[in-house]
Amino acid sequence: TQNDVQRLLEDTTHVALPADREILHVIPQEFIVDGQDGVADPVGMSGVRLEADVHIITGLVSAAKNIYRCIEKAGFQVSDLVLEPLASSFSVLHEDEKEVGVALIDIGGGTTDIAVFEDHTIRHTAVIAVAGDKVTDDIRKGLGVMRNQAEQLKRQFGVALADLADSDEKIEIPGIGGRDEKTIGRDALAQIIQPRMEEVLEIAAMEIKRSGYGRHLGVGCVLTGGGSLVPHTDDLAAEVLGMEARAGRPMGLSGGLVEEVSDPKYATGVGLVLYGMRPDIIGGTTLSETLSEEVRARQNGAAHGDTLMTRIANRMKAWFDEL
Repeated sequence: TQNDVQRLLEDTTHVALPADREILHVIPQEFIVDGQDGVADPVGMSGVRLEADVHIITGLVSAAKNIYRCIEKAGFQVSDLVLEPLASSFSVLHEDEKEVGVALIDIGGGTTDIAVFEDHTIRHTAVIAVAGDKVTDDIRKGLGVMRNQAEQLKRQFGVALADLADSDEKIEIPGIGGRDEKTIGRDALAQIIQPRMEEVLEIAAMEIKRSGYGRHLGVGCVLTGGGSLVPHTDDLAAEVLGMEARAGRPMGLSGGLVEEVSDPKYATGVGLVLYGMRPDIIGGTTLSETLSEEVRARQNGAAHGDTLMTRIANRMKAWFDEL
């Protein structure tokens, strides 16, 4: 029964973990019924012994507490914690991609998150500490500009593949401390950006290889997150990873905010909203089922107002009104 499966998954959470880590997700890879492996869904089958091969995702307790505090100060309560690439996958991946085999590479500001899927199941996850902010730092140091200027240059003129940058297009670089402006070709900016983007993708390639599913990715990889917005990142990814690559934008949306959030940088946010509407989308068990007593007490004692989805929609509308 479904209760048998749930009890089994809950039993898998009884593993020794460092004191500073907590389980976020327990995702079944396959079930084994009386020695018969490769069972995707054992509900309804007859047997004496039920086992499971699971993928356990953990997170730092301190990071989780900081998220709780941040969300609660904004006037909301935390229902669950979801790993970032999992959330992004809900909004940018097609179900047939998850079945055939795909790697999701979510390039954010501080981290790049990787998730490998096959047979509708997540097979490997990784978080690496090299992402878009490092590209901005390289531009800042390479051109001698302020950080906000470097970020603007990256967004407005950045190209991930120097060979595809227009060398005839000139960029004005602002002077610092009363110094004169200088002019460089767009290809010169790309030559600063490309090595760091290559590093991000090379580390992602190593993680995909480490997963053991590198040869199972029938549709290649999907790139999302704000760091993937640099033009021709997909072309560079195809070159570095040796597989097909496409840009991942939130899809399957309807309503008044579709255009505003149909951008890779909103992939995680949109995915979290979709997860909130359908938490069974992950499968397995999640932190919401094993929250600490401290968190449960704080949530149970919270005042009840508008529904979560109503408050999220109203807050998002307010954000875009301010833009």
